[in-house]
Amino acid sequence: MRALATSAERLRRRELLRQAGVYLVTEESLSAGRRSEQIVEAALESGVRVIQVREKNGSAGRALEIALAVRRLTRRYDALLIVNDRIDIALAAEADGIHLGQDDLPLATARRLVGESALIGLSITEAAQMDGSDAVLADCLGVGAVFPTGSKTDATLTGLALLADVRAAEAADHAASAAWRPPIVAIGGIDATNAGAAIRAGADLVAVISAIAAAPDPGRAAAELLAAVRVARAALPAGIAR
Repeated sequence: MRALATSAERLRRRELLRQAGVYLVTEESLSAGRRSEQIVEAALESGVRVIQVREKNGSAGRALEIALAVRRLTRRYDALLIVNDRIDIALAAEADGIHLGQDDLPLATARRLVGESALIGLSITEAAQMDGSDAVLADCLGVGAVFPTGSKTDATLTGLALLADVRAAEAADHAASAAWRPPIVAIGGIDATNAGAAIRAGADLVAVISAIAAAPDPGRAAAELLAAVRVARAALPAGIAR
């Protein structure tokens, strides 16, 4: 992430994110004794093209080690690297973006730190947050937890309705500039059996942790998720493209 990069690069990254289908979030403590790098490589080999390093239960040093290893892998596969919360780790790993929660740094402050090319994602857990200044500045919106999840014990269960609400609010805000409409990422309890429901409700793509990281075969789980999203997208009514 370099300050001299242009917003055109950010637009390119947004579009890669929008079309990716599946967004893998790492958490080594949920990876059945395997290293996050192993999970990421298996997912990338199966076609996943967005990886977020989110290592809440380990040290900062290990999180940086993972981010640097994942950066090498994402470059090999022409995929995006996002880092959760830690702007310092994102900068050190030359990540494509960061993801922030409602209680993290304001997005305007984060933008000054990461530069113009970086994606900045924002978590949305209730419709009222779409009226905040940060939602307007976000490059993508992570909505959920859509379904019950064990990956984040303090997650607010939002159901599918919030996806539809965010989609409607976003469409109104960005009607004059559809190309800049932030992708909507559904997260929380998503797997191959319910990913299609999230897409139909309004998501552009789905984010998962355990559905891939804890799976006996992470590569196969990633492929099944990608297939479920493709089927759901293909079945959307005419004129709706995600």
